[in-house]
Amino acid sequence: MPILYLMAACLIGAAFATQPAINAAAAKVLGSPIPATVMSVAITLAASIVIMVLGRTTPSMAAVTSLPWWVVIGGLIGVLVVGGGVVIVPVTGVAIFFVCLIAGQLAGSILLDHYGAFGLAVREIGAMRLCGILVTFAGVLLVRYG
Repeated sequence: MPILYLMAACLIGAAFATQPAINAAAAKVLGSPIPATVMSVAITLAASIVIMVLGRTTPSMAAVTSLPWWVVIGGLIGVLVVGGGVVIVPVTGVAIFFVCLIAGQLAGSILLDHYGAFGLAVREIGAMRLCGILVTFAGVLLVRYG
C-alpha cells in the first residue's frame, strides 16, 4: 500500500476533525442543527458536481439508473455523520466524538469485510483484527475518562 495514500488519508482525517466544530458554529448562527446540516451537505454536493464536471467524469443516465437501491444508504449515512456531529460535538467535544465515530466505523467495517458486503473482497475476522477493535474501544474510554 503506497505511503502517499496513507499520508493523504491522515491529512483528510485531520481536516475532517474540523467539520463538526465548523458545522456546530454554523448551527449557532442559523439557530438549529438542521439548516447547518443542509448547508454543509449542499456545499459538499455543489463542490462534488464542479469536480465531476471539470474532471469530465459525468456518468450516463443509464449508469445512474442502474445503481443498486442501497446506494441511497451512503448518502443518508453522510447526513447522519454531518447532522450527528452538529448535535453531538457541542456536548462531547471533538475528540470523544471522533474516537467514538472511529470505534463504530471499525466495528462496522470488520463485519462488512467479513461478509464481503456490497461486493467487497471477503476478509475474515481474525484475532488481530478483534484486538484492534478492542484497542480502539479502549481508546474511547481513555479519551473519555483520561
